[in-house]
Amino acid sequence: MMSTAKRTVMGMAIMATTRTDYVDLHCHLLPGLDDGPQTLAQSVIMARQAVADGIRYALATPHHLDRHYQNPEPVVTAAVAVLQAELDRQQVPLTVFASQEVHLCEDLVTSSQQLLGIDAAQHYLLLELPHEHVPSYVAQVVFELLQQGTVPVIAHPERNTEMIAHPERLYELVQQGCLAQVTAGSLVGNFGRQVKCTALELVKCGLVQVIATDAHLMPQRRFMLRAGYQALAHLDESCVEQFEANARRLLNGETVAATAISRPSQRRKFWLF
Repeated sequence: MMSTAKRTVMGMAIMATTRTDYVDLHCHLLPGLDDGPQTLAQSVIMARQAVADGIRYALATPHHLDRHYQNPEPVVTAAVAVLQAELDRQQVPLTVFASQEVHLCEDLVTSSQQLLGIDAAQHYLLLELPHEHVPSYVAQVVFELLQQGTVPVIAHPERNTEMIAHPERLYELVQQGCLAQVTAGSLVGNFGRQVKCTALELVKCGLVQVIATDAHLMPQRRFMLRAGYQALAHLDESCVEQFEANARRLLNGETVAATAISRPSQRRKFWLF
């Protein structure tokens, strides 16, 4: 059953290098549910790393409905309760909320999948596309989600192989009503030059509205939200405050809209990697 409790997160005006109140809307923090940490102790280690990166609120988003993992709402909610109790016991100042990284499937809306939104009322849903392509049915699924009052937030589009070659695919989805989340590590080059260039272009075109870590328990996928915001500041300093505010608004279920978007003009060779 969907919770209607509002997730209230307040903002603070602090320099990027010293912030301790970041909101991370995408991380794999729960033990044993997916390719994130496998034990509670490992989850606590990750939580401490998140706090060290200035994160105060984390949306735990285990994979759901992909080829490997099924994590319905009751499973995720129970895992968050256990982790939060342990963090409180160890006095780790991180508040964790339950959500999912929901993999796109054709019957997403019509079947009963026990979904969790980014916010408690499910105004927003973190939606993952296949890594290699953009399925032909995505527009229909997006339409069905929007019809029921749920805005899809496309996770890490800059790492989708087809969108790297054809970034206008994201433009079409944002025009339809989607929002998008870029990975902090993409902005600093952790996924290679091609992904970084795509991420920067999508930001310039107004096609992404928020950044998040997509952290896993591995050195190359660590929490680096602060570095992501610093990279964003080098591109456009005005984006930093906007993206920080958007993260809070999404978590609270408040209005976030894509404004002043433009179609990416650069077409790329279709890289496979």
